[in-house]
Amino acid sequence: EEAQIYNSASMNLEEVIEVIIDGVKDNKLVARVHTGDPSIYGAIREQMDILDDFNIEYEVVPGVSSFVASAAAIKKEFTLPDVSQTVICTRLEGRTPVPEDESLELLASHRASMAIFLSVQMIETVVEKLLKHYEKDTKAIAYGCSYPYNRIYRITCHTGSCCGFRLYHYGR
Repeated sequence: EEAQIYNSASMNLEEVIEVIIDGVKDNKLVARVHTGDPSIYGAIREQMDILDDFNIEYEVVPGVSSFVASAAAIKKEFTLPDVSQTVICTRLEGRTPVPEDESLELLASHRASMAIFLSVQMIETVVEKLLKHYEKDTKAIAYGCSYPYNRIYRITCHTGSCCGFRLYHYGR
């Protein structure tokens, strides 16, 4: 009941670290909770480095990544015999650069199963790059799959556009 809860979505790194350090100084148990799995696009390295600098012990507890939650929500698996035995987790370049040899188009050339993070605002670019290597079959866009407000879009992609949207709303 006496727990203090902060919404880190509106906080910068310095503010998050200040809350942690103040809590530790006051001998409080501090939990820094991330959505999904903190090791995939969780930006925890910079936080751990600072905690190490202050000799603050911490534990990283793995979560359920959104790509795994998405597969469960759409009732599909990423690996199938004679189809794909590899899952590539990637993203388009945005505020955070992507190494040139990890471009979406280059990774798509492997024709492996892909989970593309943080790129829905650039869906047309995603489709354009994927269609150079994948068939025009149905794909899925999943949003918030481990939350009550989640959304699943099953789409058929064609050059330059995505059509055939079917919205599935799973939630309470």
